Amino acid sequence: MTSYILKRIGSALITLFIVAATTFFLMNAVPGSPFVTEKSTPEMVARAEAKYGLDQPLVVQFYNYIKGYFVGDMGVSLKMQQDTSVAEIIFNQNKLALSARVGLYALLFAVVLGIPFGCIAAYNRGNWIDGLLRVITTIGVAIPGFVVATTLLVLFGVQLNWLPVRSGSLETASAFILPVFALAFYPSCYIAKLTRASMLDAINQDYIRTARAKGLKTGKVIFKHALRNSLIPVITYLGPLTAYIITGGFVVETTFSIPGLGKYFISSILNRDYPIIMGTTVVLAALIIIMNLLVDIAYKLVDPRISLSKGDV
Repeated sequence: MTSYILKRIGSALITLFIVAATTFFLMNAVPGSPFVTEKSTPEMVARAEAKYGLDQPLVVQFYNYIKGYFVGDMGVSLKMQQDTSVAEIIFNQNKLALSARVGLYALLFAVVLGIPFGCIAAYNRGNWIDGLLRVITTIGVAIPGFVVATTLLVLFGVQLNWLPVRSGSLETASAFILPVFALAFYPSCYIAKLTRASMLDAINQDYIRTARAKGLKTGKVIFKHALRNSLIPVITYLGPLTAYIITGGFVVETTFSIPGLGKYFISSILNRDYPIIMGTTVVLAALIIIMNLLVDIAYKLVDPRISLSKGDV
């Protein structure tokens, strides 16, 4: 296990480097400068670029970025919060924390809703309950997130006036309802579909037939024996999902005016604030890598037959 984790840490560092390099050079491949405005002059742009080192060759700029990350320096904002540390914006101004709160609630909702619905659909395979759940989950997977968020906003926030239109800093419980549901709708439907498919495969295995032959009740067979082996595809999906959902759904945060990391990331792209784009991308990539490692370890807990020894990776 130790050697496996060390290998994964090594590959994680290489992956982070590739992500950072790709993001940096693609970002700088777009023509123009972040300091060009209607009122700026070429001299003003040149002075600003010189101040932040943007007049240096790209290779030198990238080297300075990477060197800074090793000592915890993620650079400073160029425009949105000029000269403010990117690390402070992400970690100390509650951008990441706010996104994480919404994301964790949405993740919990998706798991609590998706797995039971998938089991119910598999248990009732072929009847109207299965058909209804398949229709709902297919619609949930097919509809884009911005459509779900906008529909909820118009229906419950504007037409019925039951819930706040702008969630803002999420200071009340009611402010969480719409963004959490909008963010959790797609993953809950996808988890339900994954659970149903893997459950149908599991209940046709020999050990399930043996359990039924021993006289165990159907509910116990489904939810105790079959479900455990059916969770592996779901756990695989939960790794990258958790990382993405914690950093916040970009569309959801923008729709509900939540000042989280997702909305800030979109704004940084529109403002060409390079250090913030780099910082949020690296944070997201690191979360995905960490969650994938935790998923691999969770495989061992769900199915002890899975080995994480050196020869199996």
